[in-house]
Amino acid sequence: MADIARPLARYSAYARRGDFIFLSGVIAVDPAAGRVITGFGDLPDGIGPTIGQTGEFSVDAKDGPILAQSWYVFDRIRATMEDAGGSMADVFKLVQYFRNLSDFPRYNTVRRMFFPDTPPVSTVVEVTAMMPSDAILIEVEATAWLPVRG
Repeated sequence: MADIARPLARYSAYARRGDFIFLSGVIAVDPAAGRVITGFGDLPDGIGPTIGQTGEFSVDAKDGPILAQSWYVFDRIRATMEDAGGSMADVFKLVQYFRNLSDFPRYNTVRRMFFPDTPPVSTVVEVTAMMPSDAILIEVEATAWLPVRG
């Protein structure tokens, strides 16, 4: 349960209603450390090169924040789904909020890693701000179908 998306205020990370799992919007914040994920250096070792880190400062400074936040958000969604008894394959809908829609192509390369087969149905929206700070570039809300077993 340590890696699930942790709410920053008084709300649930996810809720089950019948065969559906509803995840709250997930942002790239590590509440335990009290920090926003801002680049490749904030991710576990070895992740950066798998999601596009080049080692070139000018490229990584530009692409790093959205790539790192995208990976972090999807990794938290993955962990939350596993905590609920499911997997990423159970996610069928995403609502994605962007501070800047020009980040979508880089985000989409990371999303494809977490959904290599059939991508979820999606809604993409550009917004002017997200909590808790302007450093947040993406927020993703997920819905999954996970039949109750038993």
